[in-house]
Amino acid sequence: MKTEEAYKQYIVHITVNEGLSPRTVSSYKEDLKQYLQYLQDDDITDTEEITDGVIDAFLSEQRMEKKSTSVARMAAAVRSFHHYLSFLHDEHDPSLNIEVSRGVRALPVFCTVEEINALMGSFRNDDPKEIMEHALLELIYTCGLRVSEAVSMTLNRIDLDSGVVRVLGKGNKERIVPIPAGSIPLLKQYRNIIRPVFQKKRSNLFFLNRYGRKVTVRYTELLLERKCAEIGLKKHITPHKLRHSYATHLLQGGADLRSIQEMLGHSDIQTTEIYTHVQNRQIFDSYARFHPGERIGELQETDTDKNNREDTEDD
Repeated sequence: MKTEEAYKQYIVHITVNEGLSPRTVSSYKEDLKQYLQYLQDDDITDTEEITDGVIDAFLSEQRMEKKSTSVARMAAAVRSFHHYLSFLHDEHDPSLNIEVSRGVRALPVFCTVEEINALMGSFRNDDPKEIMEHALLELIYTCGLRVSEAVSMTLNRIDLDSGVVRVLGKGNKERIVPIPAGSIPLLKQYRNIIRPVFQKKRSNLFFLNRYGRKVTVRYTELLLERKCAEIGLKKHITPHKLRHSYATHLLQGGADLRSIQEMLGHSDIQTTEIYTHVQNRQIFDSYARFHPGERIGELQETDTDKNNREDTEDD
């Protein structure tokens, strides 16, 4: 079913049949409008195209900008919407495994530099399809793009000679992001050699699949799932989590928050500040693992003390 039609039917349903309060109906309306806009930005116009990965990416993005209580309410609206479609229209419910806590806002999941290197190193450099896929994930990670921004990228917005990309983000706001020098040879190889072979008709899109069609968000999600399985990466990595990795690695490398805010396209610096919590957590973890005082405490601990502590931790 078309998303707009599904939305209209659902609003009628909760207004007439569910007997929800006007305030609740109004909140669900606003939350679902944002959800539908997100789907539209990702070129998803049919409810059958929505996956759990799409919902997870949507809620992850909301966590970066909203309080945990607001995200929990949005998740409830999305779940209610899909439960309705599943019950009355016999559609698969992609929201079944979505869980959102009302507690402290969760820190973003990200890859280590070693995991990114393993991921990018898993592509064959003699296979046109794999070169395109490598270039796609490379651009998402090294420029911190939303997956919708990457798959909608046009040729005229990537200047590989100057090493910059002009990203058209939310609200049609444009931002300029530098492309790392190490990524440019791969992107040029794809653009100059692979893309002309894939192109079947005139198109301004930078990324085309081997049939000459636009690469989709879902294609990118499945690509990451396949590659993570190939390299034995146990984390559930989505395209949006590559963006989290980009921001985290920039901060670890010494970039200032304002610069990261600009490159991510965040309108509010508070959205970007979540990455300082990631860094703080790593600092305390490193302290606990490597500080001599902590190590001495471990070495001096008796077997009895250790057993008592483990019993307490199990509680």
